[in-house]
Amino acid sequence: MIGSLPMLRGLAGFNRDWLRSDIPAGLSIAAVGLPSAIAYPAIAGLPPETGIYASIVAPIAYAIFGPSRLLVVGPDAATMTVLAAAMGAIIAAEPTTAGIDRVAIASALALGVGVFCIAAKLLRLGVLASFLSRPILVGFFAGVSLSILVGQIGRFTGVKISSDGLIPPLVEMLAKSSLIHWPSLILGLIMFALLWIVRAFRFRVPGPVLVVVLSVVLSAIFDFQGRGIAVVGDIPSGMPSLSLPALHQMPLDKIVLGSAAIFLVSFGAGIVAARSFGSRTGEEVDANQELIGLGAANIAPGLFGSFPVSVSDSRTAINLSTGGVSQVAGLVSAATLIAALVFLHSALRILPIPALAAILATAAISLIDIHELKKIWRISRMEFIFALIAMWGAISFGVLNGVIVAVAATLVYLLRQTMFPRDGLLGRIEGRHGFFDLARFPEARPVEGAAVFAIQGSILFYNADYVRLRLASVAKELPAETRCLVLDASAVTHIDSTGAAALDAVAEILAKRNIVFAMTDLSEESRGILERAGVVEAIGVHNLFNGREEALRALIGNVGETGSTASAG
Repeated sequence: MIGSLPMLRGLAGFNRDWLRSDIPAGLSIAAVGLPSAIAYPAIAGLPPETGIYASIVAPIAYAIFGPSRLLVVGPDAATMTVLAAAMGAIIAAEPTTAGIDRVAIASALALGVGVFCIAAKLLRLGVLASFLSRPILVGFFAGVSLSILVGQIGRFTGVKISSDGLIPPLVEMLAKSSLIHWPSLILGLIMFALLWIVRAFRFRVPGPVLVVVLSVVLSAIFDFQGRGIAVVGDIPSGMPSLSLPALHQMPLDKIVLGSAAIFLVSFGAGIVAARSFGSRTGEEVDANQELIGLGAANIAPGLFGSFPVSVSDSRTAINLSTGGVSQVAGLVSAATLIAALVFLHSALRILPIPALAAILATAAISLIDIHELKKIWRISRMEFIFALIAMWGAISFGVLNGVIVAVAATLVYLLRQTMFPRDGLLGRIEGRHGFFDLARFPEARPVEGAAVFAIQGSILFYNADYVRLRLASVAKELPAETRCLVLDASAVTHIDSTGAAALDAVAEILAKRNIVFAMTDLSEESRGILERAGVVEAIGVHNLFNGREEALRALIGNVGETGSTASAG
């Protein structure tokens, strides 16, 4: 029955035998997720319980509406950093006398992200997941990680830091070095070292779980709060009530812009993670379908006093490593966290803040993918530069403006790739079929009496001048006996009005030299553009062909497939 409901695809085909795998997996997800659920809200200045709420309601919503069996959603450091920047912009726009409700703002942004996801699904914009290229995301997250690391200075040292950015907080910390609370700093550094020791020796108990348990026990024994070490404080023991944030009291333009930025980063990064895990399990990832699951997973926290979420790398990895087979694991995790909220809130309230800072700092460092940066450097220096631009944007202009820089870098990269489409003169190789690029194959020879030129890419307003100049240059260098220039347009997907004007100019240049201008394999759309622009009339409809062979036979005679030419008489 479950499998017949499209909205429960992550539970399709459920049977009781799955519980043997899903229950242990769910318990493991909750154990790993609880420390980050408590720690991550601090990035945006939110109370710790909001992270627990998000870790409960988001997986439930995804289990109902999400398409994947194995993905686990929840708080993630990069999304929290963009959220913090968006909240900062909204709070800055509020009157100084207004009472700022940070939780309500975070909830409004979560609803906004959810609405963007649903709208993108309706418009079939799952392709937006690929809008931020892998190099851009790697660079952006490296910049975000540095922002998170700097943000932990105050929590490690117990010193209130009011500066923003990368360098100003460090300068302020130096100026206030006499105020450092050394017990807090020592505790934070010990927990930070413990996390790396656990990772290095691959302990069976996850590092964040060990840090939370150990720091709570030490806090209870040595009364950390009484010794001046900041602790989490009171955490509500129950779930929040269903409510809608007062959107009419907020600057809606900034809510929309902030939601769009969070959506772009969280969805882009989430789909990259989903595809990475999908490649391991063989599970196909449909970005448009994931929009529904992620939309629901964000709307639910927005209605329960929490914040936006994304696909969680760490929780999904735990789910896979412990043998989870369906979204029941996510439901078990949610139930476990509800139990923790009810029965462990007294223990969690004495959790020391420096321990959370250690968890956040470790998570931030994990966002810096040195291996991937080296790989990008090895593959493409240009893409590596764009990764550095994205990293620089997140560091220098703040995370929210860094999103804009990352998007701009993506656009520049895209334009750079398409502004100078690959092209070249084609010829024959004796004894071989087809046409070959004369520049790449020295043994290739041009077809006698003709020139065949191929363009691989659209001819649009931003590269039309380049294409015109390239064709004009080729035309000027053609031998006097050349009777025709055949443009192979099989790889030209689109031509706009500017591109049509460029081709018309080329036709005029060739006409002055009494060289026929012909085109092959034009798409219907491109042909329509050229007809309406008068280009087809200028070159003659009889000079449009379905292939290079057909064009050469009609224009210069019977050209054999291996390069021999026979006169048509």
